[in-house]
Amino acid sequence: MSSDATQLEIFLARLYTDAHARADFKANPREEAKRAGLSEEQSAALERLDWIGLEMAARSFAKKRHQKRRRTWFAALKTRLSRFRFFRFVH
Repeated sequence: MSSDATQLEIFLARLYTDAHARADFKANPREEAKRAGLSEEQSAALERLDWIGLEMAARSFAKKRHQKRRRTWFAALKTRLSRFRFFRFVH
C-alpha cells in the first residue's frame, strides 16, 4: 500500500471516530485535507464526500464500539463473580 493511500485511510479513520475532526473538515475540507498531508487529488475527491453517509457510518461505528466495550465489561464482571461459590448456584 502506498504512503498516499495510508495517509488517506488514517485521515478517514479519524473522520469516522472524531466528531470534532468531522466538524473541522466539514467547515473547511481542503484545508483539513492539506493539513493531514493529502494530495490535491485526494483533497478534491474528499470535498465531494457524502456528508450524510459519513455521519451515518460514524454513528454506526460508535455504536458498535460502545457495544463491544459493554460486552467486554460484562464478560469481565461475570468472570469475577463466577469465582464466588454462591454465583454458581444462581445459574
